[in-house]
Amino acid sequence: MTLQSMTGFARVEGTSGRTRWAWELRSVNGKGLDIRLRLPPGFEALEADVRPLAGETLARGNLQIALSVSVSEAQVEAVVNQGALAAVLALRTQLAGTIDPAPLKLDTLLSMRGVVDFREADESEAERTARDADIRAGLAEAIRRLAEMRRREGAALAGVLLGQVARIAALTTAVEADPSRSISAVAERLSAQVALLMQGTTALDRDRLHQEAALLATKADLREEIDRLKGHVAAARELIAAGGPIGRKLDFLAQEFNRESNTICSKSNAAAVTAAGIELKVVIDQFREQVQNLE
Repeated sequence: MTLQSMTGFARVEGTSGRTRWAWELRSVNGKGLDIRLRLPPGFEALEADVRPLAGETLARGNLQIALSVSVSEAQVEAVVNQGALAAVLALRTQLAGTIDPAPLKLDTLLSMRGVVDFREADESEAERTARDADIRAGLAEAIRRLAEMRRREGAALAGVLLGQVARIAALTTAVEADPSRSISAVAERLSAQVALLMQGTTALDRDRLHQEAALLATKADLREEIDRLKGHVAAARELIAAGGPIGRKLDFLAQEFNRESNTICSKSNAAAVTAAGIELKVVIDQFREQVQNLE
């Protein structure tokens, strides 16, 4: 499975009979799949199709879906008011001996209010069914295009994330290999600290000092943090390689990365290790910021 970004855009438009329609979809980051739908009057029944279709393809994101509809050419039909026409004809018969009995012309009828009405022709049931089917197919295509755009962005993000994970691994290795962590360096540093404390006094117990120094050395050791960072790096690489909706899992790993880097900075007693720890925090922040865009 590939990674998907949560940001994307898609627009699909088409024509069905006299109706021109267009779907427009916009997607941004979100904790879950939050769909905001805007449909024109008369198309509310489509809502029942929108949410299941989106849910089949998309797992997370704030999704705005809008449908616009317009009628390209209005068809007009003439409707005769049979009652009004019958009344006019009856009146003509009634007044046949009083007025000119010339034949009643069409233009005369058309000029009479209420006899003939002109109105927009209604779509037939078959036309409405075909139109709605076309609009539903357009929605499915719009969701497909949106998902494809999110996959392309996800693939680009995967490369960025893998580069950041590689940088975290390199900095972890640099901390592990720093000369300040060697046994001889630690022993020399502790010996110097003990000697400094013993200068000019006999009140301090040398054995006790050595015990405290050994305890401090144990607390300052970074072995556990380094091992955990390596484990998190391996887990992040496995997740990215597996793909799918892994945004939440990577966000959790980003928090774990940050926790270990904070501990390294607090335990550090060498400038090089502190510098590496600070750079770790910067890279981890960048990693977490990118992860927020993933589904």
